[in-house]
Amino acid sequence: MENLKQLLQAEELQNWSAALLTAAACGVGALLVLLRRLRSSREATAKIQRARDRRAESLQRAEQAVLRYKQSHPVTNSALILTLSLSELTQQLQEGSLSPEEVFYSYMEKTLDVNKQLNCCTEILLESFEQLKTVASNKEGLLYGVPVSIKENIHYKNHDSSCGVVINLDKPAQKDSVVVEVLKRQGAIPFVKTNLPQGLLNYDCSNPIYGQTLNPHNHQKTSGGSSGGEGALIGGGGSVLGIGSDIGGSIRIPASFCGICGFKPTSGRTSSQDIKPIYRGQKSVLSSSGPMARDVDSLALCMKALLCNHMFSLDPTVPPMPFDTEIYQSSKPLRIGYLENDGYTQPSPSMARGVREVKALLEQAGHTLVPYTPLRINEIVTELLVKGVLADGATNLLQKLEGGPVDPCLTAQVYPYYIPNWFKKVLSFLLKPLSPRGSAIFDATAGIGSISNLWKQHAAVEDYISETVAEWRRCNIDVLLCPIIGPAYNFFYCGKVTQVLSYTMTYNLLNFPAGVVPVSTVTTEDEEELRHYKGIYQDRWDRMFKEAVSGGEGLPVAVQCIALPWQDELCLRFMKEVEQLVKQSRE
Repeated sequence: MENLKQLLQAEELQNWSAALLTAAACGVGALLVLLRRLRSSREATAKIQRARDRRAESLQRAEQAVLRYKQSHPVTNSALILTLSLSELTQQLQEGSLSPEEVFYSYMEKTLDVNKQLNCCTEILLESFEQLKTVASNKEGLLYGVPVSIKENIHYKNHDSSCGVVINLDKPAQKDSVVVEVLKRQGAIPFVKTNLPQGLLNYDCSNPIYGQTLNPHNHQKTSGGSSGGEGALIGGGGSVLGIGSDIGGSIRIPASFCGICGFKPTSGRTSSQDIKPIYRGQKSVLSSSGPMARDVDSLALCMKALLCNHMFSLDPTVPPMPFDTEIYQSSKPLRIGYLENDGYTQPSPSMARGVREVKALLEQAGHTLVPYTPLRINEIVTELLVKGVLADGATNLLQKLEGGPVDPCLTAQVYPYYIPNWFKKVLSFLLKPLSPRGSAIFDATAGIGSISNLWKQHAAVEDYISETVAEWRRCNIDVLLCPIIGPAYNFFYCGKVTQVLSYTMTYNLLNFPAGVVPVSTVTTEDEEELRHYKGIYQDRWDRMFKEAVSGGEGLPVAVQCIALPWQDELCLRFMKEVEQLVKQSRE
């Protein structure tokens, strides 16, 4: 009995020892994890501070250069220069009535002023001061002497393309992107990089590195995104021409929010080499780079400059299709499809009114307007859009967010991505009776699940494109007029109101060229009508959309113009038609 007691005591001691060792091991493990996180946090803080210091230094040096120029050139009429359209500016530069120095320093000064108000710039490209000297002695190119702003994720040699995530900092580009090279060859001077949202897959414009960009028309509103720095800078008068990128509305939404024009070309029409996405390999919803400016002629001139032999030589994957000026300048009457409501998200009153008013102007001008309804919109949002962009269950996006804080504009959007897929399925099932739309989207964020499913999804995208083209043929339409998201949102709603992207991302999926033209401003009547807004589903997302766009009186209202793939010039021609008719209606 005594031996048994000793054995039990020994066993109990061993159990306690094992428990203590396990606890110690867990404690050590937890401590190591904590230490790694602390080290990672310190590293992230240091990286962010270095990036902010670089920005501050570039802004300070640019201010000093502007001051020196103004002291030595007191008669430069900057106010007049800043009012000129891109076409007028290029003409006067070519004629010699304006010098590249006058234009460059006028815009540099204005950019510095706009940035102080809106926080839209991530870095002044100080190399532009040296390029200015070269350009001034070499009078060549369609954009000779024109200062151009570029989105932060567009490679410029020796500068970061962070996409707003800490993990990409301190990794300067080894060379210029093809688009930047072509701009330089055409005589343009890329002079500033502009802000974007953390991770790009959001239509706000804030990140933990450079902060929140404000709307030029109302500082209590966002500029939109992801090309929101471009939208704010151009809308605020600090740039005459900018280059953005668009995977779900990233050019068009900030153009709408900031009251400027923006154009998303057919993917592949312009080079995407060294224009950095947040992650590579996603092939269902396509991105493209394109111009943003104050008027449509500026967009067309930029496209004409980009679509040149130099681009086709640098990037042989771009089809050698020069800009077709004849199509752009055509005055042939068009058959135009139109829609006020895509059937997935009820538009805000101003979005719908913009379409109605433009439709009436087009009809008065002799064009034929045909009602159009997008095919299977409820299905394609979840099965093709969400599952396309998040085919990996957001794994790559979450990896890119590691090592740094998550920006407030992104938290509501990305936190559900961290939930295990099996639990997403459970939550989706429980959500279904309360919010069928929310349930379907939540389930779709789990991703595709297998390579076999991915191939099926790619095939479904191809089928949807074919079906949509066939529907256009059946309706016998040349182009499509539809709403664009707006007006500009209150802060922190873009990550919560993702369903409204059906108005923009659908055309990335289809790979149809699409552009935005400002046509009006939000009225008192729009705001009054918004008070009675219910939405199609009358769910939480509809309620949040109403909150997001509230208080928008006086903000820009725009419409969206769409064409079939590779008919970029026709899309721009349609945009120009809308712009001219709106202008004439105000005279």
